[in-house]
Amino acid sequence: MAGSTKLTEDDIAWAGALILRLNIGLARVIVGQKLACKQLIACLLAGGHVLLEGVPGVAKTILARTVAQLLDLRFGRVQFTPDLLPGDLTGTVIYDPIERRFVRQSGPVFTQVLLADEINRAPAKVQSALLEAMEEGQVTVGLETTRLPEPFWVVATQNPVELEGTFPLPEAQQDRFLARVTVPYPSLDDEREIAERGPVRALLSQVAPTLSAESLMRLRAMTQLVHVSSPVRDYAVDLARATRRGEAGVIAEVAQQLRLGVGPRGPLALLALGRAWALLCGRTYVRPDDIQAIAAPAFIHRLIPDYAAQAKGVTSVALINRLLDLVAVP
Repeated sequence: MAGSTKLTEDDIAWAGALILRLNIGLARVIVGQKLACKQLIACLLAGGHVLLEGVPGVAKTILARTVAQLLDLRFGRVQFTPDLLPGDLTGTVIYDPIERRFVRQSGPVFTQVLLADEINRAPAKVQSALLEAMEEGQVTVGLETTRLPEPFWVVATQNPVELEGTFPLPEAQQDRFLARVTVPYPSLDDEREIAERGPVRALLSQVAPTLSAESLMRLRAMTQLVHVSSPVRDYAVDLARATRRGEAGVIAEVAQQLRLGVGPRGPLALLALGRAWALLCGRTYVRPDDIQAIAAPAFIHRLIPDYAAQAKGVTSVALINRLLDLVAVP
């Protein structure tokens, strides 16, 4: 693929073999959750940070840790709490009495896969410190700015039910996440298998790396080469614009039920995830059904139903599904 601007069948076969090994490794630890796993891998290939949402106990932390071990990447976990300070995340400058000078002490953000556990429990200053790391790939402490290691991937989790002692992420910060992946309750058969397996700590210790950081970077470069035609690109833009009030046509049905529509980052995220989804399906080009398959994780955290819609029990997922029904497919 070196120097090429087009994917070949050999590239697709190589990527498919690695992705298959990654899925097999995940299945050894994670029971079920196939859709959430596929969406998470799509975010990984697209190079975007992901917000995992689910009730306690559905394996959000285990999922992130397993992916890190399979990729042989350094894994760091920060439990976000209301008393957390920015320096607890990014590091600080301390005085060394032996050297008689101030030295930099790096924080846990200096890793390759960072699990920001219960991110909505941290105050705004800590969330902002993480935002710089996510957006710029760097951390500033005092007057010194330091680049983060490559690759750097943030998996943040939040509990959608418990609100006591939380600081909900502002819409602008949620928009920085490429996708929000929902991890649901397991099915009956899956939960029975979970109960039979017991604790997963022993399984985690047996997880062997199946990919390297170099392989991941190559997969990300290949994802960028997945072809997006003009009609598919326009389709992604039309879906985003259909969520904003003031647009003409039948799509106003959805926009009028939203307090906030999808911003310009929305179609970019949708196309990036569409490329990754196509690669996961073994194709060199994006089809409209790839866009439809990944629309919910790409848009769900970027739009807010208005108060009337919320009072009627209308969810963001329902509005996105309705949007897909209304917007013309190329």
